[in-house]
Amino acid sequence: MATAPEKLLLRLEWKVVRRLDGRLQGAHRTTYRGSGIDFTGLRAYMEGDDARHIDWNVTARLDEPHLRVFTEDRELTVWLVLDRSASMAAGRPGRAKHDVLAELALVLARLFGRGGNRVGALLYDTGMLRVVPPGTSRRHALRIAAELDRTAERASDGRRGGGRRGGGRRGGGRSGGATTDLAEMLDAAGRLARRRALILVLSDFIGEGDWERSLQRLARRHEVVALRIVDTADDVLPEAGLIVVEDAETGEQLVVDSADPLLRVRFREAVATRDAGLTAGMRRAGVPVHRVETERDLAETLVEVVAKTRDRRS
Repeated sequence: MATAPEKLLLRLEWKVVRRLDGRLQGAHRTTYRGSGIDFTGLRAYMEGDDARHIDWNVTARLDEPHLRVFTEDRELTVWLVLDRSASMAAGRPGRAKHDVLAELALVLARLFGRGGNRVGALLYDTGMLRVVPPGTSRRHALRIAAELDRTAERASDGRRGGGRRGGGRRGGGRSGGATTDLAEMLDAAGRLARRRALILVLSDFIGEGDWERSLQRLARRHEVVALRIVDTADDVLPEAGLIVVEDAETGEQLVVDSADPLLRVRFREAVATRDAGLTAGMRRAGVPVHRVETERDLAETLVEVVAKTRDRRS
């Protein structure tokens, strides 16, 4: 019997991957540059060698011609940085942000893997970090999906258990009052990706920390693309009278009058300020950010992302 990740992948391969296959070509920079990019050492010059690769500093010191030796690397390494924090649970059942993230991660892993590229994943939640090393096969994409399932189960257990068990963060609970440290998530990606790679950050970017500096450091070494997953619950305050509002990250609850005109104005202003700050920070870091809405068709969204990426480089 097929597992849940296998059923999901079969559905996505039919509905999304088949429509996108081949469209990713040219949508990202390759790490391959002629003779390769990885310097592996020096060796003595031999007749017939390309003189352009002579290291003249070493040659002068040793009084004998030496070549710089590189290894060719035509494949791309892709890292998926996956935000598994509590705020990703916002949205309607079956189509919440974490559901869309799982589908998006599986589609990207399958698409890049089919092209011979190696895809790894970093699953991040406050106090928890799981890593799936890079691989290429369909089975590897399923491994990433299985890890996403496991983290979803742990998060669900943590919420049912109150999420306030001291010292139990790695076991599935969350400590009360903890918000997502976006800077730590990006720094973790930088520590993990030692060689130049394409890093796709899938997150709602709701959290704290000086993430802009971390993003700039990451973008200096790698090609970084942000896929911001959003739901109407993030941006719209329902007009339903007195309601209980809960911060998904901290668990803090507050009773508010959602029909209060002043509150609604302040809410819209806060959303606009948050979005403007995110856009400006991404621009300063030189990182493109694409909006992925939970209610939209995933294939159409990804086609737009690829088209915008190509237009940006043309």
